Parts: sequence; C-alpha cells; structure tokens
Amino acid sequence: MEKYKEDFIKFMVKCNALKFGEFKLKSGRVAPWFMNAGMFNDGRKIKELGEFYASAIKEHFREDFDGLYGPAYKGIPLCVAAAIGLSKTGTSKGYVFNRKEAKDYALKDNLIGMEVNSETKLVLVDDVITSGKAIRESLDVLKNSLNPKIIGIIVSVDRQEKGTTEKNALKQAAQELGIPIFSIVKFADIIHMLHNKKIDGKVYIDDETKARIDAYRKEYGAE
Repeated sequence: MEKYKEDFIKFMVKCNALKFGEFKLKSGRVAPWFMNAGMFNDGRKIKELGEFYASAIKEHFREDFDGLYGPAYKGIPLCVAAAIGLSKTGTSKGYVFNRKEAKDYALKDNLIGMEVNSETKLVLVDDVITSGKAIRESLDVLKNSLNPKIIGIIVSVDRQEKGTTEKNALKQAAQELGIPIFSIVKFADIIHMLHNKKIDGKVYIDDETKARIDAYRKEYGAE
C-alpha cells in the first residue's frame, strides 16, 4: 500500500472521521462502520485532506486535466482543498462548483469558479458514492452549463459494498456513467491497516469488531 494511503487511514481515525459501531445508512443497511467527512472541520484538517486527494489525483490522472469539479455541497470544500493540495506539488489547476439552486438573476450562472467549455477536462471530487444518484444530478448540471467533460471521479473511500445490483457500487456507477471512478483507499485497506494494530495506543478494529465487519461484508460486500 502506498504511504499516502496509510497516512490517510491514520488521518481519518485521528480526526474521529472513521467510526466503528452501529450506523443506519441512507440505504437502510445497518453498518458496523461509518466515515463522517464532516469531521474534517478546521483549517489544518481540510488542508491535509486536500493533500491526500491531490496525491490520488496525481496517481490516476497525472496532469492531464484542466481543473477540479466539486458538486454542491460536500464537494465544494473538497475541490478547493484538492486544488490547493495540487498547487503544493507544483501543479496549479482551476476549480469549479455548482449552485444547488439555479440562479435566476444577474448573470444567471449556475457554475462558480474557473471558466469552462465543451473541451474542458475536469476531475470530479466527492466524499463517497453509494448509488451514484448525486453524481448523475451533478453531470446534468454540467451538461446544461457549457458541457465540460468529466474524465474521472475521485472519492475518499470505496466502501466495497453492493450498489443496487450485486456489483460493487463504485464499479456499477462507473459502468453506468461511463466514467472511471477511483478512491483514495478501499475498505479492505482500512481493515488491513487497523485490525489488531495500534494507532496512537488505540486498537480501532479488534477481533469482535472484525467479526461484525465480516458478517456485514458477507451480506453486502462486493469487491
């Protein structure tokens, strides 16, 4: 596993963003773990988060894109932070995000940030993907706003769970959208990194927690 991925897992637990217990998801599933991106809630954390996204973007796309797109609302700070993170590596790219509600006055612009056109190549940055519904809505916004090209998507964690079919939700969304989707880490990476191992003196996945995770993955898991 690349060092930045190991560091990202440590970062999530130190920020208390990665939680283990019992959590009811939007899908109705009751999961033994949850990633709360709302815990990246100060300047230091969002700066570091942006650097992790930047590392993943550089790995998968190098510099062959024009800018980053963050779908409202969660994607907005992520695309800004990732753009800052990229600049620290010597790669300066633009960023753009959409309005959640259409603007019907003044310039009536529904995109804010860098100028785009039908030839602009963007990488979409978001936290997680479940069904892909929110991504589809974002793509519809772009189609109606000069139609820039989304060449790929980066999310924080691949939960490695089934979507609405037996297929991994990320792979299902990628196939349906025709856009490659990558994650900073996969949930299998998290298990490997944390099972019976101490981070700052604490074990986050002990054998009991691992057993609950295994039972959940047996029912809902998808590689």
